[in-house]
This record gives sequence, structure tokens and C-alpha cells, in this order.
Amino acid sequence: MIAMDVGGRAGRLRTVLGGAGCEALLVTSLTNVRWLTGFSGSAARVVVLPDELVLVTDGRYGDQARLELDAAGVDGRVTEGRNLAAQLDLLVDLVAGVGRLGLEAEHVSWAAQQGYAGAFGSELVATTGLVERLRLVKDAGEVARIETAADIASEALAQVLPLLAEEPAETEFALALDTEMRRLGAEGPSFETIVAAGPNGGFPHHRPDSRRIVEGDLLVVDFGALVDGYHSDMTRTITVGEPSPERAELLALVTEAEARGVAAVRAGVDAKAVDAACRDYITAAGWGERFTHGTGHGVGLLIHEAPWVNATSTDVLGEGTVVTVEPGVYRGGLGGARVEDTVIVTSDGCRPLTKTPKDLSCLR
Repeated sequence: MIAMDVGGRAGRLRTVLGGAGCEALLVTSLTNVRWLTGFSGSAARVVVLPDELVLVTDGRYGDQARLELDAAGVDGRVTEGRNLAAQLDLLVDLVAGVGRLGLEAEHVSWAAQQGYAGAFGSELVATTGLVERLRLVKDAGEVARIETAADIASEALAQVLPLLAEEPAETEFALALDTEMRRLGAEGPSFETIVAAGPNGGFPHHRPDSRRIVEGDLLVVDFGALVDGYHSDMTRTITVGEPSPERAELLALVTEAEARGVAAVRAGVDAKAVDAACRDYITAAGWGERFTHGTGHGVGLLIHEAPWVNATSTDVLGEGTVVTVEPGVYRGGLGGARVEDTVIVTSDGCRPLTKTPKDLSCLR
């Protein structure tokens, strides 16, 4: 798989620290730690100093961190403390002499901030989104991982689709899909797989239950695969047998709205304009009140991350960002329909990373 430029990320971060009013940054978000270093464990903080990067962890992860930083090509060192108090002592030593130390305001609790204020001699500066803004544009290696995850998800759905002929329970179909993604090489599902049949499709985040998938259902399947820390995300609404005219019309409406949203994606476009492309079409058809969520979101090391594609978003889509387009309409009793693709934004449009056809059906 194409290598990611992990080694160059700390340098890019250093170029924005001055503008944020700090000389160094204490990174506490594990997602941001992974993006900066390649470390995939569950306990670490990173200090990005003007001329050094240091990862502080505990004894469980020291050797793993050194291997992962080396594999990622990161010029940094790893130090270990046996407990949180010992790790704080290490941090105190590392930031000695730093006049203004940035903290990730969105990832530091009040109690942690108070603890740092009492321990550090530095002036603490609240920062917002320094690493997240750098994460917006994906490099070729990141895109390759997201696309591989999307391909695994697509192939897994194709493999388990014939199971619908046996009227499985939602839980059975979800388990088969998750298992197939793992068999095809995914670390696991990106999130709890949604399988919502018939009236259950009226709940956007329905959890699979014992209801069987039967003739006439619209089946909403929202899922993704996880590959090397990177997520994919897709939704397909599958017709089971012959749907009623109203259900068929609902699915056709959402499918067309999604196509209009994808067509609106390109570099330099306001994210809310993509939302409007979907929402205005659905509203004109009389279903606007039943489109109850945003149109999409960014995808990467998190399944939901910036940029945000909704009616109130202030984000502008940049070339190289990866977003979803996923309009849906839901009505109690009738059910629901949602169609979602993940795309990478290009200068003149976008390139779909989701390749599964949208006209999926199981005829009995």
C-alpha cells in the first residue's frame, strides 16, 4: 500500500504554532497522536517542541511506540513513565523553558487543565483545531487506505447479499456483513453496522434486532470497514422483493437527491451548498421535514470528522478532502431510505471511493 507522509507532519504543525500564540504544543487527542506519529496504542501524549517531538507513554507501549514511529519515518523519541504521576514529571521536564505551551482545548478536561496549570511553569494557551485542520487534506497514502476500506466493504456486501433470500434477522445479516469484512482483511467494522428493515428503516440509527427481513421491505444498510486506522462509510437501501409504489418512489427520490449532492461536490464549494443540493430537491418533493440529519461529513482516522456537510456548516471543501454525501428520508410505519457514497474532492468535481451500485435488490 502507498506510504503515508507521517514523518513530515510535525514540521507542518510547527509552522502554525506561532500563529496560535504558542511555542510548543501538548497533543492529548489519541487521534491526533496517531496522525502525527503512527502510534496506535491507547495511552500516549506527544510534546511537539521547536526542534524535537517526544511521545510519552507507559510501560505497556514503549517498545510498540518505538517500532511504530520508526516504521512511520518519524523523527522523534519515546519515553515511558510507570504511572500518570511519573508521566506528568516527564512532561514537566520536557516543557521546562517553554514560555507559552499550547493545549488542545477540545480534548483537555477542566481537571486536566488545572493539573497542568499547577505543574507546568509555562503559560498555557488554549488552541483549537491546529492538528485537525492539517488532517483535512488527505495524502495519497491516506486516500489509498480509505479506498481499500471502501472496496472491502463493497465486496463484503456483494458476498452476503444472497443471504437475503433466506429471510435472515437483521442481527444475522449484520453479523454476516461484519464477519465478511474481517475475512477480506479489515481490522473490523468502522462503527456499529446499521441494518434496518421495513418500518425499522424509519429510524436513522436503528440498531439491528430480531426482526426478519421479508418481502416488500426497504432494507437500509449503513456500514464501513477499518483499514490501518482509516475508515470507510457507505449506505445502500436494498429492495427486497417488489416494494410498494410509495416505497419505490421514496427510494427513487433519495437516490436522485444523492446524485445531485455528489454532482455539487468540488474544490472551493461551500459544504452547505452540497447539503442544499440534496435538501432542496427532497423539500420540493414534499419530504423536507423527513430529512432529519445533515448531508455528510469528513472521513479519515475518525468516521465522523471535518469538514461538515450540513445546512449550517461554514466549511469550504478543499481539494484532497474526503467527505460523504448521504441524504435520507424517514417515516414511521413506511420505513426509510438513505443512499451514501464517500468521495474525494478534486479541482473539478469529485472521485467516488464507494463503488457499489445503487440499484441493489433481492428478488424472491
